Amino acid sequence: MTAVTHEVPTRHALRYQLDSGATRLTPAERVVRGKAARAEVPRDSHAAFDPPPTRPDPIGLLEEQANSRVPELVPIRWGRMVVSPFTFFRGAALPMASDLAATPVSGLAVQACGDAHLSNFGVFGSAERRLMFDVNDFDETTPGPWEWDVKRLAASLEVAARGNGFTGKERRGIVSVAVARYRQAMRSFAGMSDLDVWYAHVDMDELREQFAARLQPRQRKAVDKGLAKARTRDSMQEVAKLTRVVDGQLRIISDPPLLVPIEELMAGTERSAFEAEMGGLIGKYRRTLETDRRYLLEQFTFADMARKVVGVGSVGTRCWIVLMLGRDESDPLFLQVKEAEESVLSRFVGASKYANQGQRVVAGQRLMQASGDIFLGWQRNENGLDGKSRDFYVRQLRDWKFSVDIENILPRGLRLYGELCGWTLARAHARSGDRIAIAAYLGGSDIFDRAIVQFADAYADQNERDHQALVDAIAGGRITAETGL
Repeated sequence: MTAVTHEVPTRHALRYQLDSGATRLTPAERVVRGKAARAEVPRDSHAAFDPPPTRPDPIGLLEEQANSRVPELVPIRWGRMVVSPFTFFRGAALPMASDLAATPVSGLAVQACGDAHLSNFGVFGSAERRLMFDVNDFDETTPGPWEWDVKRLAASLEVAARGNGFTGKERRGIVSVAVARYRQAMRSFAGMSDLDVWYAHVDMDELREQFAARLQPRQRKAVDKGLAKARTRDSMQEVAKLTRVVDGQLRIISDPPLLVPIEELMAGTERSAFEAEMGGLIGKYRRTLETDRRYLLEQFTFADMARKVVGVGSVGTRCWIVLMLGRDESDPLFLQVKEAEESVLSRFVGASKYANQGQRVVAGQRLMQASGDIFLGWQRNENGLDGKSRDFYVRQLRDWKFSVDIENILPRGLRLYGELCGWTLARAHARSGDRIAIAAYLGGSDIFDRAIVQFADAYADQNERDHQALVDAIAGGRITAETGL
């Protein structure tokens, strides 16, 4: 892919695709490719964030996005986003994608996460029952510029650090080490074989031993407590939290509007027809699984389902939890069936090659993650509650999942966490992009690191203005928000 540069960045009309042809070049030729991109797009050019007067209204972009959401849930999304600049940032992937489209890019493509903020990394269980750390949200994944993921991660660290009251020096240090770790990791992956890159991963037990000397006793205790807690977060725990026994059968509880069982959304023949539709969706979804996992899933039978509100930016998308039972009620499986819309990056990097947006999410996740959910798959529902065809992806609701408490983390902890995220993002990008060319572009100096620190600071300022715009829109009656949910 040819790099694009402009004295004054303009919106790029490139269609990004993964370039498997790069592997037919010699390593030396790939180094030349990366250095040529650096000559056209200097590393220090990434420091710039100077939005034009014609910058799209971020609230307008979010309102546009809300048009396809469940109407009665949209106020909850606004209510969650307005809490702080950080919660606004989490939900504002589309406005930032729009902003990033006007920034310099090297033209080197990867499978991009599309929403790589620090809360979209976390711990989960692998098929081998090991605790892994990885990127864990792929709703926006699609081929795109690697720089956009790095900038979203860096900006999220700056925004979170501001929210926690860290000093300017502490914030700059946190962002700098995260970007440096990305750069150093990419240079390390550039020297590794393709198979070694593919097998690279973060095992939390191994990481705990590796970082033990850098942690204070209190921090080590907190990590151990978090890892132990993660291992309890499974379908059995969800059954205890989310179900009750009715007439001798397990049924999902009601906690509207966040959790609404199917019988409260519809009744009679309408409910039976929809359950049959969802049952057919799950049946067809099985075909997207590997043969052994398909066989395992066939041991479970449908018990109940409910609509569930999840996340911040995802609020309002159609999301269902499905309770399945194996040998008996002590053998539950909770699946999450989540709507997949077009990636927020697509209008800037080109439409996905996948006709089904659920397949886009699954393909991207399988490519970026070192170890994935054994029940990850996709399907299309031809006739939803509103009568429209919609794409979904399916995964386990919770499988040893655990996230860091960002709002209560201390500077040293956020610094270590940022480093871990930087390494993990580089590993995810190295699996799909030309890691040798990207490493050559980044180089051995800290020029790129310092540029991204400047960008993150400038973008955090913009994010604060955008958050205030949402506050004003709610106060002025343009937006209706439902807070506290």
